[in-house]
Amino acid sequence: MPEGHSVHRIARQFAANFVGTSPEVSSPQGRFAQGAELLSGRKMIDARAVGKQMFLEFEGGYWLRVHLGIYGAWDFAGDVKVDPSIQIHGYTPSHSKIGQTGEHSRPSGAAAGGARPLDADGEDSVASIGAPRRTRVRMAEEDKESLASFTFPPDPVGQVRVRLLNEAVCADLRGPTVCEVQTPAEIDAVIQRLGPDPANANTTAEKRRFVERAGKKKTPIGLVLMDQSVVAGIGNVYRAEMLFRAELNPHTPSNTLDRTVLEALWDDWVHLLEIGITVGQMITIDGLTGADYDRALVERDERHWVYKLEGTPCKRCGANIILEEIGARKLYWCAGCQH
Repeated sequence: MPEGHSVHRIARQFAANFVGTSPEVSSPQGRFAQGAELLSGRKMIDARAVGKQMFLEFEGGYWLRVHLGIYGAWDFAGDVKVDPSIQIHGYTPSHSKIGQTGEHSRPSGAAAGGARPLDADGEDSVASIGAPRRTRVRMAEEDKESLASFTFPPDPVGQVRVRLLNEAVCADLRGPTVCEVQTPAEIDAVIQRLGPDPANANTTAEKRRFVERAGKKKTPIGLVLMDQSVVAGIGNVYRAEMLFRAELNPHTPSNTLDRTVLEALWDDWVHLLEIGITVGQMITIDGLTGADYDRALVERDERHWVYKLEGTPCKRCGANIILEEIGARKLYWCAGCQH
């Protein structure tokens, strides 16, 4: 499931490419036809993310709320501008020319001629953001020929729930858990149910809100960090990695943790979320440089301590990483370090 950093990257992509324009909105799949009709031709006023949910505001008091869930992803095509605050694997181009479903992407500018490391798990692409799909970031020599023949807008591919199209950019949404038009009051109610998101407000008040909510929970901290009403945006990867970094046993009741421990968890979430938004990868091992950093961009196992490393020796203590199920989700942790 896409975690908070991905959704913030998507919102910034919409802000850079659609806010201030009046896109044509359609539903090639047909399941969002009524909502598309309400939004089409209205000016987009704002694009924002809170945790794992994104909210697009249109004139007239209409909002498009999207939750990608496990399988959802946005594909961008056309003359796609990249928000200057985010990077494509370590560099920040001004914009990208992107082909259908991101398979034929080339950053423009000075970075275009350089080697571009690709994540083997397809987690990072300016062209396609959301649930990883390896084919969406496939790169090969024949891409140059495909770019030359690319026409805009591209034909919809697959089950496109909603398409937003302006003069320069096309954005296609596939596989979301939620895609609906809501009123300002309905959007406010959704946001009020969510916990604090430090990418929107890393303030003392928001940290206090997290600490107070987490401190009241008798459930294990390994479940509390995934509770979107306590803190917004943390998913399975960040949960496992944050607990390892804090040397916390995931089964420790949250209400037994000292306030300073919870405050440190918030601070670490601030740190990791900013990296995720900026770089486009959930890099949870600090201090990587040079070839080690390049490997981490490409290979998931080189940027994480415990996630999906079950049965292998812990990089820190040598004990085997454990895999178990908690709250119907897989949990990865090291009993040698987290005790």
